[in-house]
Amino acid sequence: MDPRIAGRTARSLEPLHALGYFAPEVESALTSIGLRAGRMAYFASRAAPMGRVGGGTVAATFYVFNPSLVEHFVPACWEVAGPEEATAARYRGISAAYERLLGSDALDSPEVAEAAELARTAAEGCTVAGRPLYAAHADLAWPTEPHLVLFHALTLIREHRGDGHTAALLSGGLSGLEAQVSHVATGRGLTVPAAQATRGWLPEQWGEAAGELAARGLMTTEGGLTEDGRSLRSSVERATEALAVGPWDTLGESRTARLQELCRPLVARALAGGAFPDGIFA
Repeated sequence: MDPRIAGRTARSLEPLHALGYFAPEVESALTSIGLRAGRMAYFASRAAPMGRVGGGTVAATFYVFNPSLVEHFVPACWEVAGPEEATAARYRGISAAYERLLGSDALDSPEVAEAAELARTAAEGCTVAGRPLYAAHADLAWPTEPHLVLFHALTLIREHRGDGHTAALLSGGLSGLEAQVSHVATGRGLTVPAAQATRGWLPEQWGEAAGELAARGLMTTEGGLTEDGRSLRSSVERATEALAVGPWDTLGESRTARLQELCRPLVARALAGGAFPDGIFA
């Protein structure tokens, strides 16, 4: 599989995973077990498969978040709800969010069942070496309902890719904050206000990182990427795609195309249903 095609495939499917971070049903399920809405619920639900880890482990694996923000909520979250409880609540919320956004007719369809099996086959091509966040999620038991199998498989693929992306960023000499600042400067992904708010970086910290990147010749003083900066970001993305090709090699080109075909209308329904808040993405 061409890594570029694999990368485009992963990005086209990612909304079906990422919607879980914005769906009110997920937050409601997490707050019902005592977790505070917002950042505590997010850190606890995503980190829960790793067990009762501390803030340092979560900051290391999530990478682009301000460690002081992470440590404000972890490990305090585990005194409110244990990891297994948080994981169960997350999947209850995902099930409800899928039903609202996609419709019960879609969830019960043979197309979703087929997509779930294809995505699960792809996920079997992920490897654990050097992939701590993926490995923790891979240790979870598979759900039984097809729509949750689909979500779980896409989550495994996403975390596997994310672990590889962290390795590529480290190899490229970008800290977590520098990675976030330079990515926003590409004009893709989160806006500056959304990135600062969700990742916990103060404007002053953001500005200092932008200044450091400018001193290295990677950003302009106006906040854009230089040619060297664009080259570095491109090399990071190529490395990420090369490290993430395993699931799609396992699935093969024809079945990968079929999975995209099956998921395209699901992604369209989710987006049309308001799965993501306005103004958060550039």
